[in-house]
Amino acid sequence: MAKEKTFSIIKPNAMKKNCLGDIISMFEGNGLKIAAAKLTKIPKAKAEEFYAEHKARPFFGELVSFMTSGPVLLLCLYGENAVVKNREIMGATDPKKAEPWTVRYKFADSIGENAVHGSDSQASAQRELNLFFSPEEICNLG
Repeated sequence: MAKEKTFSIIKPNAMKKNCLGDIISMFEGNGLKIAAAKLTKIPKAKAEEFYAEHKARPFFGELVSFMTSGPVLLLCLYGENAVVKNREIMGATDPKKAEPWTVRYKFADSIGENAVHGSDSQASAQRELNLFFSPEEICNLG
């Protein structure tokens, strides 16, 4: 198995619920380490750039508004098969279809306000990490 980095966001609704520590514990308890973390409020232009692939979809404006509505925690997670592992920990996008032990089952409010984001591939992870972190901000844990 390969050790790799992936990108994750703990979204505004999860931050409002004060479950940041619980979510981080779920990542760490499943073998992922935090290589970088940044508490911030995403500017509208950065959120639009991040979600550019969804620009033509009807939910784009609502998604950008939600993601800029409050603070988020940006994370670089590191570990064995981190992309796949993180997606397993997050659970299905629809919290009603997520497994009971997953982040989204426990903390999501809806498909749109689903508590966390995670990269879906190594290519996406690299693009997303580059968008939010400089190389100097990411610790070398390997």
